[in-house]
Amino acid sequence: MLNRIKDLTTNISPRLVEIRRHIHAHPELSGEEYQTAAFIAGVLSANGLHVEEGIGKTGVIGELQGTQPSDRILAIRTDMDALPIQERTNLEYASRIEGVMHACGHDIHTTVGLGTAMVLSQIAPELGGKVRFLFQPAEEIAQGANWMVKDGVMNNVAAILGLHVFPSIPAGSVGIRYGALTAAADNLEIMIIGESGHGARPHEAIDAIWIASQVITSLQQAISRTQNPLRPVVLSIGQINGGRAPNVIADKVQLLGTVRSLHPETRDKLPQWIENIVANVCNSYNAKYQVNYHQGVPSVQNDNALTQLLQSSAEEAWTNNCVQILPEPSLGAEDFSVYLEHAPGSMFRLGVGYEGRIINHPLHHPQFEVDESAIITGVVTLAYAAYKYWLNKSEL
Repeated sequence: MLNRIKDLTTNISPRLVEIRRHIHAHPELSGEEYQTAAFIAGVLSANGLHVEEGIGKTGVIGELQGTQPSDRILAIRTDMDALPIQERTNLEYASRIEGVMHACGHDIHTTVGLGTAMVLSQIAPELGGKVRFLFQPAEEIAQGANWMVKDGVMNNVAAILGLHVFPSIPAGSVGIRYGALTAAADNLEIMIIGESGHGARPHEAIDAIWIASQVITSLQQAISRTQNPLRPVVLSIGQINGGRAPNVIADKVQLLGTVRSLHPETRDKLPQWIENIVANVCNSYNAKYQVNYHQGVPSVQNDNALTQLLQSSAEEAWTNNCVQILPEPSLGAEDFSVYLEHAPGSMFRLGVGYEGRIINHPLHHPQFEVDESAIITGVVTLAYAAYKYWLNKSEL
């Protein structure tokens, strides 16, 4: 069956490159993926899948029934939104939309998802159970997975698989990670409330800007001294708003930031830990404060059995030398984690770097490029893993 999957993928590879370049040239922002969704639905329908549109606002699902009727489903998720970045690759098929670019590889994800559906549709008589393909919008704003789940895409799902491009390893390679793959990403807002005054008489005021700077410094220092260094926390203040004039001491400052962590128990303690530090600083200088901590998406925690399935599928398809066990997680976030609250799952990294190129630009870079040969690697790995899942479902 592996050789058949490889042959089927090779046969459609020119079409997959066409699909990827079309999607790349016509990117759409989060929640606006109308044309992308219509295109995806057309490809799925043409390959005999049952298609539903308008799922999770602009998402699409396609279902493929195997030989064994069952209410249990294997889901395969890909995302399809682009970023508000002006492309600077000079590719022939570069983005035609001003200020919008597939700089995170979601065009590759979508193409791999479509390719996997096309291949599995050809072996449906030998596929044990049902596969549901989730083409998700709005991953970049960490909303799409919640929208999809709200519309019932995880109903009866027994397991879910996904992938994300990884320019740090070459095309033809697959990165496998057991346990934590990505970090939880939470949003933080801190308001420092002082008292306004003349810039020449700071002793008569409570300087919110100066106190805000003390809060930022204290938070960064406290991370290194009070948080377990083996359970990393990253807190970054990305926006500061405050002040009305150069010679007027500000009475209010707003700090906006992101908080990243890997371990759920660490994450649970962070809101109170942050508030304690802010309170200590503000109380020292007679300022008031407000701390608003908003939990975003949790950490992606890969299921061991499904990760082993992906590893064995990739090793059988591409040999052990092409499969890397990733030693470290990423502190980036992925809302694939939302699906894992409803079923076990695993996400792998698809190498898309050019072998021998001095610079493979990172994700979210205006010159981000991928080696398109990675599409075949992704399709074969996912399609074979889906086949093996139903072949060995009693063990998973």
